[in-house]
Amino acid sequence: MRNAIIALILLALFAALFWLPSYAPYFYIFVATEILLMGLFAASFNLIFGYTGMLSFGHAAFFGIGGYTAALLLLHFQLPLFWVLLLSMLAGMLLAAVIGFFCVRLDEVYFAMLTLAFGMMTYAVVHQWRSLTNGSDGVAGFALREFGLGLDLQLADPAVYYQMVLVIVVLASLALYLITRSPFGLLLRAISENAERVAFCGINVRRYRLLSFIIAGTFAGLAGGLFAPFNRVANPDMVHWTESAQPVLMTILGGAGYFLGPYFGAAVFVLLETWITTYTEQWMLFLGVILAIMVIFFRRGILGTILDWLLRRQ
Repeated sequence: MRNAIIALILLALFAALFWLPSYAPYFYIFVATEILLMGLFAASFNLIFGYTGMLSFGHAAFFGIGGYTAALLLLHFQLPLFWVLLLSMLAGMLLAAVIGFFCVRLDEVYFAMLTLAFGMMTYAVVHQWRSLTNGSDGVAGFALREFGLGLDLQLADPAVYYQMVLVIVVLASLALYLITRSPFGLLLRAISENAERVAFCGINVRRYRLLSFIIAGTFAGLAGGLFAPFNRVANPDMVHWTESAQPVLMTILGGAGYFLGPYFGAAVFVLLETWITTYTEQWMLFLGVILAIMVIFFRRGILGTILDWLLRRQ
């Protein structure tokens, strides 16, 4: 009964979000699109952090490579967006496979520092390879022509693009949810809690960590492939190591290990940033103070703390 109620609530939320352009100004359409994309980006990070127990400081490399792949394909080949997104996911997957092959050999802080190093190297390549990436100016000037699959979507319309993003993010989230609930996902949980005990059972922990890393990079590439057309540019800021701090903060803010936590954290983060910037140019100072207070008083994240409170009430 409880699962049925939750499903109905999620369906009602999806319907309300899908028809958002019919009753909300375009400003809120842009904000909602950013929340969805940042939520998917953070959810992909949560797979390796909240479920596998690996803290990565280089996750923006996969987000950025997906964005650059989309921008370059749209600029030079004018492919339908559907195939562009698939290739963005492939680019994120391949880069994650290469980086993960080296990083999963280490644990804890050494893993985190190695991912940071690879993230900085990726940024350096993107920033310096001007003949391909146009350096600090980024890749811009591409047009959104068609989605593909026989669908006649006016992707240049922000409302249509938002609805497309919503559907894709929901489908990607469903795929991630099924992964976390599968035997593979349960094994990742076990590795997060006690990797040595799992290894004693004869399971190759490094292989499962690598698979988790690759899957996370694949979905981060999808988020980046959607973000570049939304932002109308792919620039080195998407790959910079500071961009990797955003999914970390959003996941912790919403609740690491809770599937919807990163989406909740992304909504809070983006809405706070949008609200504060309308009042002051020193938005980073005030945003940092507010987020620090939230992290201190909501130890399991905002959503995680609320869910724990409701469970105790029962």
